[in-house]
Amino acid sequence: MKMNFTAKTIGYTVAGIFLFFYFVGVYWSLDVAPIDIHQEVTSAATTDNVAPVVGYTTTTTLIKVASSILDKPGGYLSNDALPPSVFLDNMPAWEFGVLEMVRDMALVLRKDFSRSQSQSLENSHIQQAQPKFNIDNTSWAMPSAESEYSKAIENLLKYRNALVGISQAKDDHAQFYARADNLTSYLDEVQKRLGSYSQRLSASVGREKINTDLAGDSKARQSTYEGAHSQLRTSWWQLDDVFYESRGAAWALLHFLKAIEIDFESVLKNKNATISLQQIIRELEASQQTLWSPMVLNGDGFGVLANHSLVMANYISRANAALIDLTELLRKG
Repeated sequence: MKMNFTAKTIGYTVAGIFLFFYFVGVYWSLDVAPIDIHQEVTSAATTDNVAPVVGYTTTTTLIKVASSILDKPGGYLSNDALPPSVFLDNMPAWEFGVLEMVRDMALVLRKDFSRSQSQSLENSHIQQAQPKFNIDNTSWAMPSAESEYSKAIENLLKYRNALVGISQAKDDHAQFYARADNLTSYLDEVQKRLGSYSQRLSASVGREKINTDLAGDSKARQSTYEGAHSQLRTSWWQLDDVFYESRGAAWALLHFLKAIEIDFESVLKNKNATISLQQIIRELEASQQTLWSPMVLNGDGFGVLANHSLVMANYISRANAALIDLTELLRKG
């Protein structure tokens, strides 16, 4: 009887631990709430007792989006080595998608938004912040990914303070240039990112791809030979990872474009491009609809089951096509 009681106790304990980890994992994997850009900007400006200037909204949004992967339920999960985090993959994939968009925005902020011309000096705070976002996102040793991202956010806060003239250093000066050519530089970066996500999502059902890498240039060359046709298919084990990475990237980009709509308002109005940007935002908002299925489904063609990857690919492809049109409009409009 004693042995039987011990076996039951151990069984109940193991089952209780499993259920605890399961519900914690489900809670940590819930969708992250959208950020109210206007509220965050108003709150930050009120706290600092300043009036927002050009670039304040974009910088604040970058800070909040970067902070979201650290402050959400469960914190940053990509480098966790203990349960239940080690068994979760959807949220780490989402974090990586957000991080990729943060990296793109930080790079363009360093190269373009904070500089007027090619001969202008880099802002020291952005210069320190941008490389810190590039640490391996799975790093848990010293320095950990979280600590580097936190330092990057601190430098972004210093840049924002310098923008509105409340920096403690007298010679600390910062600018944000809302120009059409600067905005197109960012959109060019985003187009490549969205194009990659669209291809990876579409490969969920497998398809034959015609090699168009050198199309349009008879003298073009590439390092290694590739056949005229290739078969692309995302591994079944990677379907949900690609889906949630794309979803995270779309979530971050959605907020960045909302901030750009505010900071680049005069540029967009001058090019009659505000409506084009709002259409892109609408497509990205559609990509954030609730996924009611407990798993990412991968139905084929017009079969019985849905294919969530293809639905996501549709929204991202439409947003990317609109981005290309917007870029051309900013260049030529």
